[in-house]
Amino acid sequence: MVAGKREIVVVTGASAGVGRAVVRRFAQDGARIALIARGIDGLEAAAREVEEAGGEALVLPLDVADAAAIEEAATLVEEHWGPIDIWINSAFAGVLGRFVDMDLADYRRVTDVTYHGQVYGTMAALKRMRPRGTGTIVLVGSALAYRGIPLQSAYCGAKHAIQGFLDSLRSELIHEGSGVHVSMVQLPGVNTPQFDWIRTDLPMKPQAASPPYQPELAADAIHWAAHHRRKEVVVGFPAMQAIWGDRFASPLLDRYLAWTGVSGQQSEEEVEAGRRDNLYEPVPGDHGAHGRFDAIARRRSAQWWLSKHRAAVGLGVAALGAAGAVLAGLRRR
Repeated sequence: MVAGKREIVVVTGASAGVGRAVVRRFAQDGARIALIARGIDGLEAAAREVEEAGGEALVLPLDVADAAAIEEAATLVEEHWGPIDIWINSAFAGVLGRFVDMDLADYRRVTDVTYHGQVYGTMAALKRMRPRGTGTIVLVGSALAYRGIPLQSAYCGAKHAIQGFLDSLRSELIHEGSGVHVSMVQLPGVNTPQFDWIRTDLPMKPQAASPPYQPELAADAIHWAAHHRRKEVVVGFPAMQAIWGDRFASPLLDRYLAWTGVSGQQSEEEVEAGRRDNLYEPVPGDHGAHGRFDAIARRRSAQWWLSKHRAAVGLGVAALGAAGAVLAGLRRR
């Protein structure tokens, strides 16, 4: 990154939720941000926020499941501003329901948006970044990329696929000596509008299985991953618990989630009649970054702070250990 140069950033899922919070975070840097999503109301509101913060915005309404549209958008960004520095893949879709009850067309739609959408975005970015030997791509994942949970088989399967895709792609880029960096951010539950528009055939309103984090924390991690060459970033102790718990006690987790995961993802409020979801069409309006759980959502994560500062923390621990050894030696004398 040249000093003084405005970063050129592409964000998918930019109209709401985590993507909207990511847009706001990069806007603080005065970046030039291409905003990709289907909902024009949210895109236009996001563009206003970018410009009010001192950045520049380019609104690109499209469906990330359309590979040709993604490729065309990447061309438009570079024609408008120049080489893309950072590409953030944060768009996703989901269905809450038992696998055996799901419409297979809905299952494919979740996969096309959540998995293929990230693949298409990555391909469009790499086509431009590889010849230059520079650039960063961030894949937005989840603890569910490692640990599947009931009622979200399509979403969990797509996030697992992204994790495998990351490993393969990074190995290929390292083999060719590319300077392009690809990272994945594994998020916990986040307080976004997703719970109000995810498709569900269950009687009660969807909710996060545990108190969620605010989207600004997720955006901070994604922004950090875009500027540091770490393969994977994990946010929040619940995400760490899910990942490590699956590694060491996966069969036990199957049983625990069988007992708690179904009721835990449904609130005590019934789904209202005529509720709209965004699986195939965006829900009209500007929905912002936050969902309906502000009262219980967590704004900070000690785990993420320690992870972000692990080099400094490691040096501090080493210094304390050395000082302790010196003191112990002096006492023995």
